[in-house]
Amino acid sequence: MKKPPAIHHIAALWSLLDYPSEKSPWSIERQLTDVKAAGFDGFATFPEKEHARLAEKLGLTVVGFIASAKPAEFRDLIQKNVENGAVHINVQLADHDTPVEKSIKMAVQIVELGAKLGAKCSIEVHRDTCTETPEKTYAIAEGYRRATGQLMPTTWDFSHLSVVKHLAPPYWERLLVAPKLVQRAEQIHFRPFNGHHCQIPVTDGSGKLSLELTQWLPFLDKTLEMWLAGQQDGRDLFVVPEMGPVRGGYNFASLPNSWEEAKVLRKIIGKAWKKALGAQPKYAKSK
Repeated sequence: MKKPPAIHHIAALWSLLDYPSEKSPWSIERQLTDVKAAGFDGFATFPEKEHARLAEKLGLTVVGFIASAKPAEFRDLIQKNVENGAVHINVQLADHDTPVEKSIKMAVQIVELGAKLGAKCSIEVHRDTCTETPEKTYAIAEGYRRATGQLMPTTWDFSHLSVVKHLAPPYWERLLVAPKLVQRAEQIHFRPFNGHHCQIPVTDGSGKLSLELTQWLPFLDKTLEMWLAGQQDGRDLFVVPEMGPVRGGYNFASLPNSWEEAKVLRKIIGKAWKKALGAQPKYAKSK
């Protein structure tokens, strides 16, 4: 009997930035208590000691974060994440103009160093980093494979690539072109998007799903189907319904609040996962 993979719903803690208001934001403890109450299994941030303490208290998984273009910083940043409870670390690596060959060396270095220090590092596909375009992303992944003999652990956030390529639905035809790399992933950021906006609203403000979200949902299904089609027996997938806040420009002040939207999206992803898992014959007897 095959052991099915497990999904872990991870809240992006920055979704709660300035929540419920900029003047009266919640404490970290209040934030994480609500993360737990909303059915999340963990949270993603650059963790501090307070995050580690509360994660242990509440039984939440910590997914860490690094953004760096300086290899000299890697060890210290990884250690700080590990010391504060991170078991996985999402890495926004280098800059948009970092050459491919240099990016390959940095990716190999930070992944190998993370393994030595006790956390899995995963290179995020993100604008203003070395993976800003699909062309650079796949070139770096191929260089990583040549250098290590392994597929590069990648955090997929397809919202960035959709905007870069100015896509129209259905999005998967242009985005899901590297099945093995998608299946290798242990982290996926499901920020809903279209070809003009890297973040679209989940709801329309009245509680109904937005038109844009319904156009994106088939992409969610296709991505989960592709991931599950790989050899995923007993593996873990950390999924982030990453809705950015107004501060930073991802959300608009006139749209529904990012944290409230993230909680709705978490349930949608959970239903899509159950549907996709149930459609896999190899796991049918394990349900």
